[in-house]
Amino acid sequence: MRMNRTPLAICLLSIAAAFALPEAQADAVTDWNTKSGELIADAKLGTPPAVRVMAIVQTAAMQAVDAAKQRQASPEAALAAAHRVTLNRLLPAQQPAIDAAYQAALAGVAEGPARHQGIAAGEAAAQSVLGARLNDGAASPEAYRPVTSAGSYVPTSAMAVPQWSQRKPWLMTSAAQFRPAAPPALNSEQWARDYNEIKSLGGKTGSARSAEQTDAARFWDYSLPAIYYGVVQSAAQAPQRDLARNARLFAAIAQAMDDALIAVFDAKYHYQFWRPVTAIRNGDLDGNDATTRDASWLSLIDAPMHPEYPSGHSILASSVAAVIDADAKGGALPVLSTSSPTAKGATRRWQRTADFVREVSDARIHGGIHFRSATDAAEAMGRRIGDLAARQVLNAAP
Repeated sequence: MRMNRTPLAICLLSIAAAFALPEAQADAVTDWNTKSGELIADAKLGTPPAVRVMAIVQTAAMQAVDAAKQRQASPEAALAAAHRVTLNRLLPAQQPAIDAAYQAALAGVAEGPARHQGIAAGEAAAQSVLGARLNDGAASPEAYRPVTSAGSYVPTSAMAVPQWSQRKPWLMTSAAQFRPAAPPALNSEQWARDYNEIKSLGGKTGSARSAEQTDAARFWDYSLPAIYYGVVQSAAQAPQRDLARNARLFAAIAQAMDDALIAVFDAKYHYQFWRPVTAIRNGDLDGNDATTRDASWLSLIDAPMHPEYPSGHSILASSVAAVIDADAKGGALPVLSTSSPTAKGATRRWQRTADFVREVSDARIHGGIHFRSATDAAEAMGRRIGDLAARQVLNAAP
């Protein structure tokens, strides 16, 4: 029999299915993490604002689960309420989908005092985190000034989040706490190595990279939170984990990622280092005889609108890896995996976090976006930020 359903009913059914598939082997924390990533993508946020949203949401989720445990309330109800309140505040245009997801999640929680107390715990946790973070500096006025002289044309595309270093970090003492040393001097051997490596491997045409390297570069052209949280979900879905442990893992990851972008944009706008496409088209101006200009060179992946050094992808991957390793406490990890919309949904897998981080960094070089020194500096920054998250969140008493 064919049934006619309204769009809202279809939406509710699809969301309920996402929260009720036992074969997915995901708990409510990972289910909500997936749904939050989808809502953020639908809202068309840029990567830094999207990472900030996830940090607020996952921190509220962790606090909600902890509070529910103390009250002997339903942690699933607490999670649902925390997500509804935070997501509706941060993504108001997505309210119908958020409320539908909330109702679908609550449908699996038995009516009674535990459910009601869980909702109250989740709402209180969300309001607490929102109160602490809504004025964190993300809305500071943007005052980037292009380098130019009066009357000279410069590209007019808006620069990405030049105000991001003014934000209040979650873990760091300041945005500049882990600021790296300057990029290589243009007259140095290291600069020549970086320059010639990316010139050879990162071009849109005539590149020496392999088909596999091209595939990985296109895979990591995507940067919204979901591509990193897919890796985290691989760890969170390992056997013998509980809801509270996963909530704490996701919160530690989320705070580390948000601080990583605060730190990396502080360094980017501090050093203002040129992208490979600019450097290679001006290779005759760097004062280094070992670099040769290519006036028509283009990167495989279009360069983002912010300075090159250090690498945002590399700092995110490294911070995520550091927290996952700390959570594993030296034990074996499951196979890590994630998928990418810029690779037609393809999935890539890694046996070790180090392999995952190395692939991300190499992909940015093979995509023509970052020099090797930028990925190395960012990896070191990410490890230190991930270690902070492990100490301050992952291993902290609830």
